[in-house]
Amino acid sequence: MGITSATRHKPSGEQSDTTAQPHLPHLPQGTGRQRAATQSTDVQRERILQAAAQLFAAQGYANTTMAQIVRALGVTKPFVYYYFRDKQEIFETLSWRPAVDCFTALDFAATDPRRASEKVLQGIEGLIRATITHHPCAFFPYREPQVYRPEYLAAQKKLAHHFYELLCPLLEEARRDGDLDFAETKITALAACSLPGFLYSWYRPGGRLSPDEVVAELTKLASRVIGLQAKT
Repeated sequence: MGITSATRHKPSGEQSDTTAQPHLPHLPQGTGRQRAATQSTDVQRERILQAAAQLFAAQGYANTTMAQIVRALGVTKPFVYYYFRDKQEIFETLSWRPAVDCFTALDFAATDPRRASEKVLQGIEGLIRATITHHPCAFFPYREPQVYRPEYLAAQKKLAHHFYELLCPLLEEARRDGDLDFAETKITALAACSLPGFLYSWYRPGGRLSPDEVVAELTKLASRVIGLQAKT
């Protein structure tokens, strides 16, 4: 899977296609020997990514080697190196997918007629849901931030800025509409969206609450942070 195909686009009518927004960054990477993606090579890349994700989640980046990934797949080293330069590229590819899904959660179509407060809530819910859906890969940046290259961190930061550049004006519009009650826009935005950032320390699949229930609970808490006003 190449860079652009790792950037999963939203269905039309729900959120705008990120290809219409050239300012969004792509994952900086140096690839293996593969030069052109095909359906069959995408399948093989997915095999490698899934095996590596399990190892990274279980034992961490430093304790995971390419040899272990190769053994888990039952292939040879040249097979893996054909698709990926090294284990860091695999780790960054796994981390980039949730980053894109999280930080494009507010990419609504320009013609979307809904109130700003509805968009804010859906965007925050989308951020939370993407974090949980991409477990454990969404948690890698929180657990091992030292792993990433400066180029990757810069691209991730650009994605995050894109998200907050959309969120803050929507928050202020919703406040003017009387739907939200808060004081400092940026602090409110950061506080509401920091909730999924702590998931890595306590969330485990198969817990008492289902993923959907966890999303609903965290979205409810975030709605309090942004001062959602009850309708009378």
